[in-house]
Amino acid sequence: MPDSVRDPLGYYKNNTVNSRALIEAAIRAGVRQFIFSSTCAVYGNPAQVPVTEDTLPAPISPYGWSKLMTEIMLRDAGIAHGLRHVILRYFNVAGADPSCRTGQSTKNATQLIKVAVEAALGRRSKLDIYGTDYPTPDGTCIRDYIHVSDLVRAHSDALRYLRAGGASVTLNCGYGHGFSVRQVVEMVKRVCGVDFKVEIVPRRPGDPAQIVAACDRARAMLGWTPQYDDLATIIAHALAWEQTLRRRVRMDR
Repeated sequence: MPDSVRDPLGYYKNNTVNSRALIEAAIRAGVRQFIFSSTCAVYGNPAQVPVTEDTLPAPISPYGWSKLMTEIMLRDAGIAHGLRHVILRYFNVAGADPSCRTGQSTKNATQLIKVAVEAALGRRSKLDIYGTDYPTPDGTCIRDYIHVSDLVRAHSDALRYLRAGGASVTLNCGYGHGFSVRQVVEMVKRVCGVDFKVEIVPRRPGDPAQIVAACDRARAMLGWTPQYDDLATIIAHALAWEQTLRRRVRMDR
């Protein structure tokens, strides 16, 4: 997360300090089940992919460290206070609710698919590709993109698992295969039918070359079955959401 490199203390406050307060409040209130939204950034730049939950964490950004610290606090609090938990390590979340009820609305978002769709719709003048000299087939970073609706389902499955008496566990949330930045950009152009401007710029600090999930454990332990494991579908839903946002802005004027 390049933003965390620029503002490390902000990330440590939000993701670590505030999480500590939340965990303490949960324990005081008698909460016995806890689901934590963690990140694949705890793995840093892994030597092998797909990366399993047993891979030794080695963050390369304050964002990754801030999440890993919370994982450690949750583990220790669980042992001391009986707080059973599921830690879900998100990979690259994208897309939107298929019914367009909700989606990412963050201004100046940095998530690749959202940025690319905005460029296709003319909301951005161009899309920047940060580095083309990574040790990947086409030189750009590779990520495992997961549809937000499948991630929501993983949470409900995790809660059901805990309510059934499941033990604390850490699980990857991804699809098990990745796409490069160039591949995503080309797919966005194809789905949107627009050949928007792309510019090559230097690498950003904190970006690993590639990271893809080994996700068999989540499927086996939670009974989690993804429904939207298709890049074109993820992009189509992101596009539909951006078009919905545009209509809402026009109606509010």
